[in-house]
Amino acid sequence: MRLNPLADQLPEILELGLREWIASGQAEFSGLADVLEFLAALPSAEEILILKPTEALQQQVTDLLTKAETVGLTDTEEQWWQHYEYAEHLVRIAKARALLKLQQSE
Repeated sequence: MRLNPLADQLPEILELGLREWIASGQAEFSGLADVLEFLAALPSAEEILILKPTEALQQQVTDLLTKAETVGLTDTEEQWWQHYEYAEHLVRIAKARALLKLQQSE
C-alpha cells in the first residue's frame, strides 16, 4: 500500500489535504489560501520578493473594488475584502523583511 511508508506523516498529510479541500470549496478564498500556504512554507527572501497574486486572485480583488465603488459590498463581501487586505498586509511585511534580509547579507 502506498500509505504505509508515510504512516507517521498521515496526520500532517490529512491536515494539508483538508485545508486545500476546504479552500477549493470556497472559491473566494482559494487565492488567499495559496498565498498563505506559500508563506507558511518559509520561502527564501528572493522568492518572497517576486511573489505576485495569481490572475484569479487579482480578478477577485478587482471585482470587489469595482463593486465597492459602484453599488457597495454586501456584509459577506466586506468580510472577503477585509481578508484580502489582511493578506496583503502580511505579504507587504514579508517583502519588507525579505528586502532587509537581502540588504544585510550584502
